[in-house]
Amino acid sequence: MNMPSERQCPFHRNASPVAHAALSPTAWPPGPQAGLTGWRLLRAMSRDLPGTLAAWQQAFGDVVHLRLWPEHEVVVTDPQLARELLVTHHDALIRWERGIRIFSQVHGHSVLTAEGEAWRSRRHALIGSFSPRSVQDFAPTIVQATTQAFAQWPHGDANWPVESALTTLTMDVILQMMFSGSIGEDVSAVAEAIRVTSAAANAEFYWPASMPDWMPWKRQKRQSIRTLKDLIERQLQRRLSLARDAWPDDLLTRLLQSRDDGSALSLQNVRDECMTIFLAGHETTAATLVWWAWCMASNREAQRIARDEVERVLQGRAPTLETLPALGYLTQTLKETLRLYPVAPLLISRRATRAVQLGDWSLPAGTLFMIPGHLMHHDPRWFADPEAFRPERFAPDAPELPRGAYMPFGAGPRVCLGQHLAMTEMTVIAAMLLQRFTLGVPQGAAPPRPVFNVTLRPAQPLHLAISGA
Repeated sequence: MNMPSERQCPFHRNASPVAHAALSPTAWPPGPQAGLTGWRLLRAMSRDLPGTLAAWQQAFGDVVHLRLWPEHEVVVTDPQLARELLVTHHDALIRWERGIRIFSQVHGHSVLTAEGEAWRSRRHALIGSFSPRSVQDFAPTIVQATTQAFAQWPHGDANWPVESALTTLTMDVILQMMFSGSIGEDVSAVAEAIRVTSAAANAEFYWPASMPDWMPWKRQKRQSIRTLKDLIERQLQRRLSLARDAWPDDLLTRLLQSRDDGSALSLQNVRDECMTIFLAGHETTAATLVWWAWCMASNREAQRIARDEVERVLQGRAPTLETLPALGYLTQTLKETLRLYPVAPLLISRRATRAVQLGDWSLPAGTLFMIPGHLMHHDPRWFADPEAFRPERFAPDAPELPRGAYMPFGAGPRVCLGQHLAMTEMTVIAAMLLQRFTLGVPQGAAPPRPVFNVTLRPAQPLHLAISGA
């Protein structure tokens, strides 16, 4: 479809003034031929992002220049340089404005989309709710929701829809932690709304400009966003209708109470943060558990070792925060899953607000930086036989990895706020699953093909064979 031409640059519309900074270095890093606009490079990335970036890395090295008119984008796959960008130069970077506008359609002005002082105040208001102490408070909720979910799973099924079941479970866990309630009969509609909005957002990342959402062919996207916003609004209004002394101790209550502590969160801010916590809090955990289940099913010896450890440590009891540190091998299987299938394989691109010295390159203000963690996680220089599932890579006595080679939760000040909660939730659910079930690959099933739609998911819904442990 041909987009209408505009006098104003579509990448810079509604962007901050820094996006208009002059780009005049004496030389750029090497990169593929872009042609007149470079938009053919965007088309290649939209068809196969990991494969395209890997081919360019092979051809041009760890610092690759892409001329995507009117932008200059630099792809960084050297771990040291990637970490240098996110940590050392973090105060010289903002997230890609167009990407943030796309996310804001669903997330509003939350900690995910905010910049500068607004971001700092949001993160400060939220960080206590995701501290190790708060994770301890929520551990029984995770166990209870998981127990109830697994009670509904069959003791034997040769083709169990494990992806759908695990996504429903993590959705229920985050709703219990956030709203002290469950999603009920809305689960299918909400799951479909998340799928539609994620696919729409991912597609728009590769468009030079977006058509307005009121266009007739965007009806499904509009309805999906409305479904998600209605879910949050119902829960918020239900809470506000209660007397304050009847509010349960959950994430929503903590957000509302933070307004009394001078956090400057408006009620709309609370809505936006709830949306981000809900979407990020269940989707990334669900996707990782889905890939972990596949890794366990297709690596039966690793599954046996993990199950033996769970039985030895827990002896049939539910996991607690006190017992989780003893589940070392199980944790290694989750870390190796995050290496093979990072749910955020590509960090949101960053724009330099001032000139940045990166290795041998002096790059001007306005430069965009892309950091594909997936490529670094699969680089044979850092991980021998990188396509193989080897939990021993993360054993206590394993060789130390180069800093920046493994960043499943990002790095620097914008490192994932919920990483401790996510690892705790995934470890609890994985341990309880192995206590109850054995996972296998259905007869004749092909390995799932990863597809990037904001997060990394199988191209087709994953089914596995399950039986009683």
